[in-house]
Amino acid sequence: MDSNLIIILVIVIVVMTAVVYIFTTRAKNENGDGLINKETATTMQLQAYERLLILVDRIALPNVITRVNQPASSAREMQMLLIQSIRSEYDYNITQQIYVTVEAWNAVKNLKEQNLLIINQLANVLPPNATGLDLNKLLLEFLMNDKKGSLHEVVSEVLSYEAKKLMG
Repeated sequence: MDSNLIIILVIVIVVMTAVVYIFTTRAKNENGDGLINKETATTMQLQAYERLLILVDRIALPNVITRVNQPASSAREMQMLLIQSIRSEYDYNITQQIYVTVEAWNAVKNLKEQNLLIINQLANVLPPNATGLDLNKLLLEFLMNDKKGSLHEVVSEVLSYEAKKLMG
């Protein structure tokens, strides 16, 4: 047999094995009427809250600043890096909204929007020759002096509370 045919056969076997596994696993998680059982649904919800807690931590401004810090960049470049990081984290987790309450999802969405607004507003007050370091320092000073800076902590508490209600 030629090597291309062997590779194709191996791929077909792997795919078929995966399909069989998925269907048998799903059948175990469903009851007789095709609905997911309560325990599985609760587990899925808890996992969603866990992911959203990670998201909230990752888009908290101090953490975003630390993660994408490039002090040699311009303030505008830093602004774009911060915004891009927050948006990509949010977009990556957007499907979690189907597992959590509307209030929980709105809290996460509001945190994202508030962080973007803070970044944009503070970047706009800096002079055109400001550096990324200047923007980061301004953002951190704002966070230390304004209660809006700790919104991520409030959102984390809301998510934790809702997750604990599911367990309880």
